[in-house]
Amino acid sequence: MATHENRWYQREAVDSLFDFFRDNPGYDATGEATDAHPLICLPTGTGKSHVIGDFTREAMTTYPGTRVIMATHVKELIEQNAAKLQEAWPLAPLGIYSAGLGSRDFMHPIIYGGVQSMVKKPEIFGRRDILVIDEAHLCSPTQDTSYQKLIAGLKVMNPYLKVIGLTATRWRLGLGCLTNGNIFSDIAYDLCTIDGFNRLIAEGYICPLIPKRTRTELDVSNVGMLNGEFNPGQLQEAVDKYETTYAAVSELVQEGYNRKSWLVFASGIDHAEHIGELLNTAFGISTCVIHSKRSDKENKANLDAWRRGEFRCAVNMNALTTGVDHPAMDLIGMLRPTMSSGLWVQMLGRGTRVYPGKENCLVLDFAGNTRRLGPINDPVIPRPKGKGPPGDAPVKICPACGTYCHTTAKVCIVCGFEFPVTENINPNADTTELLRSDLPEVVPFNVKHVILSPHHSEHSGKDSIKVSYYCDGVIPRTFYEYISVESSSRYFKHKSRDWFRQRYTGYQAYQPPVGVEWDDDVPRHDNAIIDMAMSGQLRHPRVIHVWTNKQKPEVLRYEF
Repeated sequence: MATHENRWYQREAVDSLFDFFRDNPGYDATGEATDAHPLICLPTGTGKSHVIGDFTREAMTTYPGTRVIMATHVKELIEQNAAKLQEAWPLAPLGIYSAGLGSRDFMHPIIYGGVQSMVKKPEIFGRRDILVIDEAHLCSPTQDTSYQKLIAGLKVMNPYLKVIGLTATRWRLGLGCLTNGNIFSDIAYDLCTIDGFNRLIAEGYICPLIPKRTRTELDVSNVGMLNGEFNPGQLQEAVDKYETTYAAVSELVQEGYNRKSWLVFASGIDHAEHIGELLNTAFGISTCVIHSKRSDKENKANLDAWRRGEFRCAVNMNALTTGVDHPAMDLIGMLRPTMSSGLWVQMLGRGTRVYPGKENCLVLDFAGNTRRLGPINDPVIPRPKGKGPPGDAPVKICPACGTYCHTTAKVCIVCGFEFPVTENINPNADTTELLRSDLPEVVPFNVKHVILSPHHSEHSGKDSIKVSYYCDGVIPRTFYEYISVESSSRYFKHKSRDWFRQRYTGYQAYQPPVGVEWDDDVPRHDNAIIDMAMSGQLRHPRVIHVWTNKQKPEVLRYEF
């Protein structure tokens, strides 16, 4: 039994994997193996490690004998994922295979390891049924790379190997969506959408980002390109100017005076050192610097000290873009221009974790990435190679407080300034910002009547129960939701059973209709639930809370 809080989206993500493999077993009618490998897309800070742990536990308890291997690229993620698995399943038969962690376990039914270590001897792990890849956006479509070699090596022992990827960014430069490559075939679950991201913010699972326009901006007009990204040598040379760095750091200090924990992204190792030196000596901000030319021991000591609050600021170069869990961090100083929307979203994701007393994370974008790449929940998606450049990411700036806002925003997400309705917007622009501001509008409605009726979907061909909520008010409205305890979808069936329990609790004194077949404490068939509702054996909510500002309003919760 999992000991952690099982959030609704984590439950949905796990169920979506079982539903996917039920519909895509990994072989065709002749028994030949097929590559049906799903992606789970969840924003940074939402607990992907819990999803990995819960799925692993349920797969192995439901199908005894299942052998699982989890691969990722940094030892910190191995440790984090292993800790979450053991939290959900203290007696998990878990082994660690990682040179960085000094462990070489390979016989355990569950192995969590580093891809660079495991790819050298994939045969020692024997037959594996499931390979889980954390940070799946790092999987290159090129055949001669670590993840590709590991998959090929594991498929020698088991050609029916199931590969699952988890990521907060489902695309990469030169490829577009990861499903365009030769590893992942489908997206099984995705909350990295505008609606998904904004609902997570509204419900307090992730923290909003506040993009502020800066007076200083790094000049990259003369920097060349290399494989779709700024040439790293030319980039550092262009931006590592004392006057520019001093101006940016000065502005960072002015804007961050009331922020407790800062993270700065630099454009090179020398650039990182210079930023750290200015913060420490010129401005008196306790700062550590983390990059590849410092020893692992020093970097770890600095990172741990920053997390404990001994350093107010951490400046890094290519070291803290993924796998860093420091929820208290409430200010990002962006001095790293990039053309990669994946890298941009990963860097921004460092600030989305919630923390007591933390209302938001301020982002000072000296790099111009906001205008170039768009928002974390609606970024410019790179197109496949040869399909042309990505679209534009237009934003507008609040004249009252200088915050970047989405071109479609009606009010500023920080100060509430109302943009003129007649404001001209480029008709060819993509819908992109650092954080799109159309957060869910959840409105309570008093329920007058509830009717359950059979429903047949012409689109899917499936049957369910249509629940109609007739609500009173100045303008009466009706809202709908659908349930089915007979559904073949694990998630939909689980949700429907909970829906029934919520309404039948306390009403067991009533006699269920004659001939009803029960599955534990829930009827086995939808028509029995309809009969019970018609005979008054189900209670109905007096108030429903509805997400109204989306294409199809969604009932989120109930009051009885």
